[in-house]
Amino acid sequence: MSAKFDLNDDSLVVIIGSGAGGGTLANELAQKGIRSVVLEAGKRFKMDDIENDEWKMFGKISWLDKRYVVGPARIAEDFPNLPAWIVKGVGGATMHWAGVAMRFQEHEFKMKTTNGTVPGANVLDWPVSLEEMEPYYVKAEKKMGVCGTEATGMPYHGKSSHYKVVAEGAKRIGARCEQAKLAINTEVRDGRPPCQVNGFCMQGCRIGAKWSTMYTEIPKAEATGNVEVRPQSMVLRIEHDKTGKVTGVLYADKDGNQQLQKARVVAVAGNSIESPRMLLNSESSMFPDGLANSSGQVGQNYMTHTTGGVYAEFEKPVHMYKSTVVPGIVHEWNDNDPTRGHLAGYELEILHLGLPFMSAFLKPGKGGWGRELADSLANYGNMAGFWICGEDMAVESNNITLHATEKDQYGLPVPVVYKTDHINDTRMRNHAYDRSKELFDAVGALKVNNLPPYPASHNMGTNRMSEHARDGVVNRWGQAHDIKNLFVSDGSQFTSSGTENPTLTIVALAIRQADYIADQMKRKEI
Repeated sequence: MSAKFDLNDDSLVVIIGSGAGGGTLANELAQKGIRSVVLEAGKRFKMDDIENDEWKMFGKISWLDKRYVVGPARIAEDFPNLPAWIVKGVGGATMHWAGVAMRFQEHEFKMKTTNGTVPGANVLDWPVSLEEMEPYYVKAEKKMGVCGTEATGMPYHGKSSHYKVVAEGAKRIGARCEQAKLAINTEVRDGRPPCQVNGFCMQGCRIGAKWSTMYTEIPKAEATGNVEVRPQSMVLRIEHDKTGKVTGVLYADKDGNQQLQKARVVAVAGNSIESPRMLLNSESSMFPDGLANSSGQVGQNYMTHTTGGVYAEFEKPVHMYKSTVVPGIVHEWNDNDPTRGHLAGYELEILHLGLPFMSAFLKPGKGGWGRELADSLANYGNMAGFWICGEDMAVESNNITLHATEKDQYGLPVPVVYKTDHINDTRMRNHAYDRSKELFDAVGALKVNNLPPYPASHNMGTNRMSEHARDGVVNRWGQAHDIKNLFVSDGSQFTSSGTENPTLTIVALAIRQADYIADQMKRKEI
């Protein structure tokens, strides 16, 4: 079990968050003999806590602390207090992710070079390239057990009826559809069983076939004796000394008592809303605008992917729920081709929603009732559909700020999330809606429903990587430009959103960052 470290031990790395970034970093450091404390705001769930029930698990694991969504985007109207669907618990959003694990494409690391200045956007090249990331992608794929990759040699999952309907539609309109690369076992691997295709990937995997730091990285890290995990530990602020070096983390423990854990290095991995909130809350006379914020970019450039849903109704049954949540992906439009009327690309990810979630998302907000909706839900067994997942332009005014007056249960200002579409996002979504209809019409759809964006589960930006300190928050290692012993280890360090789901890249960056931290500690640079 977990080691036990003293609050005054200032030789430790303190990692805030236990998801894809924090959980991976803890284990990677532990395997190198580096000791860390992981502070996790949520509970520690057991496998027995996971149930195959959409709404029950949503209520059990989701981060439902108060926050506000503002801005003209429809999500502010439909989900005013739920901008992001993330998990509050050991394992973070790796409990509820669908397992899709794809590498970024080369052009996605170089949005500024590829498209130049984009009016109304704040695009920037990453200070790393695909070539540099490739060896770390291989390590991440191996660690996570991604099927359909050379790294594991694991075969793909079987082709479900949902996949076959979409693949046939894609073929008829000349589009590429492929089975999804998923971090879900198709054979016994890493002491975990193969997938039983029960279809509740996003509620937590009851048998552990899907990779989650909850039962992979965290227990492995603890087994080394180099890691202590402290659940129900909500970070209040990060402390620093008179030289500006971070020295510890103040947090509220499960009983509400304040504790100060001293640190040699601090790594922030609380997701793209909580991580900037933490830095902004840690302001001081030396850092009046928040930690690591000399650029003014902490909390800015919030990205969620350009999303929407498309669900078609057919004459005959499809039974889309009889598969992994994402059985396949239409890749045809994932390149950067401005002749389509928008920059960057998108994927159509075949995604099944259970009947409870379909009833909530088909016509969310005030439109969620009436004869038309009832008729569509009665046709649930005959549905097939996608989730649109496209590059979301970095816009400086899409941001996380602190509420001027309202405080949460810990006495911290509530986060305010401002998000609206860039014109490129709107054009891309419309292009995706049109291609989706074309695809489904080609296989005889009776009706095609366009769903507006769901609460974001891919949260990126807000502490972005940049070559120059003036343009972002962290350097190519996720190390704060302003403070050498402060790191960002989650998706908030993303410079652009890419088209692909972010988890594989978060894990690859965490593996790479662990190498750098270990080297810098050895050299006594940090």
